[in-house]
Amino acid sequence: MIAMTATPPLPTARANLAAQVYATLKDEIHDFKLVAGDRFSEAELGHRLGVSRTPVREALFRLRAEGFLELEPKLGWFVRPIDFARLEQLYDLRIVLELASVLRLCARTEEPPELDALKRIWLVPVAERLDDARQVGANDEQFHATLVRAAGNAETARVHWDVTERIRIIRRLDFTRPDRIEATYAEHAKILRAVIQRKADQAQLLLKSHIDQSKVEVRKITLHTLHEARSRLAK
Repeated sequence: MIAMTATPPLPTARANLAAQVYATLKDEIHDFKLVAGDRFSEAELGHRLGVSRTPVREALFRLRAEGFLELEPKLGWFVRPIDFARLEQLYDLRIVLELASVLRLCARTEEPPELDALKRIWLVPVAERLDDARQVGANDEQFHATLVRAAGNAETARVHWDVTERIRIIRRLDFTRPDRIEATYAEHAKILRAVIQRKADQAQLLLKSHIDQSKVEVRKITLHTLHEARSRLAK
């Protein structure tokens, strides 16, 4: 007679747990609840989140592959410093991808239906503009991603979204100040109108200026936010 044993957890259940741990930790890093130099063990993290070690380890190695964490033998895991040089390169890649997409988009004979959603968000009266930083940040990501997708090259869109994921840690800070939200609405509206009017040169110029300025602003805001986070944790 074969002894009955408990059915092992399904791989999908473990994968879901690992995904939840990954998302939680990534949010904590993005929100500067975990900052450069913070250390922890897999056991400590599993206890805090109430999950077993296996999904914790899978999530940690995924974040390591993305450059957020590092593992030191016998010392455990730690949050890596923000690599501004790498982020600058990713912003440069983003500009190349978006300028090429806008050029292709302006060359289309018919207006892509994807632009209708952008009009409803960005071509609105000032009184109807959102001021919630997280929502504006999410809408900003979708604005740029939609322009790329609407150009019709799925591989470009895939690479562009990968870049978006990698720069989110600093990019989302661009909307923590009201003046930056106002600037984003104004600049997106100008870019969108230029695209709708098929003014490729103008659209590219506006887009490059918009991303370059955002890159400068988010670096300043990030450094300030890091300083505040370290001061808060030192108390």
